[in-house]
Amino acid sequence: MLEPVSVGLKFAFLAVLYLFLLWISRSVLKDLRRGAFGGGPRQREAPDATGMHRASQMDVYGSDDMSPRLVVESVPGLQHGMEYDVSAGATLGRGDVEIQLEDPFASSQHAKLSRQGAIVVIEDLGSTNGTYLNDELLRGPRPLHAGDRVRIGDSTFNYHDRE
Repeated sequence: MLEPVSVGLKFAFLAVLYLFLLWISRSVLKDLRRGAFGGGPRQREAPDATGMHRASQMDVYGSDDMSPRLVVESVPGLQHGMEYDVSAGATLGRGDVEIQLEDPFASSQHAKLSRQGAIVVIEDLGSTNGTYLNDELLRGPRPLHAGDRVRIGDSTFNYHDRE
């Protein structure tokens, strides 16, 4: 009597194991299609091995000439090409913030953009799922450069710093 039950449990375990492996494979393929591992096309030259951009890449000009903005690439509930002026800084997330996201993977206060002189800096605010800059997980504040891609969950923005 115990033998059919144990055989049934073995098959149930194998079924759960195969479903888990299928789920993992699907997640990896989704990330590869999205370009999360750096396989996607580059929009600008990457930083050197130190993680720093060359001085020739950085635009140094007065704060009056700069109009930093985030442009919607693909954000659930927002129209492609929509722009947000971030010259005074902004917070992104699902809660009571300047740039509201209808994304289940976004925290209520997910990331913060702040201005430090002529540079706009992005910082993750301890979110659960992380903030990605050019498909790399943010680990501390980082300066934004023209053409940078900011991703929060399924929401993607492009950063522009001139009119």
